Amino acid sequence: MSRRQTSSSHNALAVDLGGTKCSVAVVSRNGRILARQTVPVDVSSPSAPIFQIIQLAKELAAPNDPNRSFVRVAVAVPGLVRRNGTIWAPNLQGWKQMPLARRVSRSLKIPVLVESDRNAAVLGECWRGAARGKSDVVVLMVGTGIGAGILSGGRIVRGAHELSGCAGWLTVTREELPATAGIGELESLVAGPAVARAARQRVDSGEQSCLSYLDASQINAQDVAAAARRGDRLAMDVFIRAGRLLGYGIANIISLFDPQIVILGGGMAGAADLYLESLRSSVFEKAQPLAAKQVKITVSKLGDTANLLGCARLAWELAGS
Repeated sequence: MSRRQTSSSHNALAVDLGGTKCSVAVVSRNGRILARQTVPVDVSSPSAPIFQIIQLAKELAAPNDPNRSFVRVAVAVPGLVRRNGTIWAPNLQGWKQMPLARRVSRSLKIPVLVESDRNAAVLGECWRGAARGKSDVVVLMVGTGIGAGILSGGRIVRGAHELSGCAGWLTVTREELPATAGIGELESLVAGPAVARAARQRVDSGEQSCLSYLDASQINAQDVAAAARRGDRLAMDVFIRAGRLLGYGIANIISLFDPQIVILGGGMAGAADLYLESLRSSVFEKAQPLAAKQVKITVSKLGDTANLLGCARLAWELAGS
């Protein structure tokens, strides 16, 4: 999607840098997305994603210079934002101590701030999403990985090492799971690749499914969701199990933080209709009973704009608006 900004008035520039896609948006003070462009992330070198951000900023600022068009730039990243300004992003080659803000700011001559994507998501939901007016919120992003943005008493929960919200590492079974190495147990069981893997394993074992007519090695979570919506029992079972285990993880989060609302986001939120019932049943089964009765569990309506809006909110706050 691409649309150029036609006004030279000052706006915020929001960037959502993922492992596979980079989205850049011009956002007004009231949260309106005025222009947006999304491209595949260039992973040809460690610096390539930075050059992309700089180039997209210049394109969306045209015909003006970025420092005349944007009050501030804010970037959401899929990893750890250290307090010294460096970024660790395991899905981006060479991003162990990347000084992202300094490099973008030096090129564009605009103040730049960087936030983790999970924290950006909860800020976006609080500004323009399902969590407006709420002070205790959890946004659980479930896609290729799993992360949680947590707002408690109106403040982001960051932890001593900026690692709060690594929800993919929650333990929800008593099984020995070799696939958990490096990603965590919950992520290895319910994230998108886990759903695809569970379906492939059952197809390979000879169970009947419309997925059997596909190349098993190419089955992805979208294929499984499509099969489940056609009534395929194997695919439905995979999602019901994933929902139950995700519900156990959410039950732990609810018992710890007592949020007003839990919002499901990320790529797997699009298939929430296939697992939300089993998820909610697990929450009521395992979470602290009083908290479970009062919390609202819902699916994000912001979709892939949540991170962009969260970044824009940060930019406007730090710009004094």
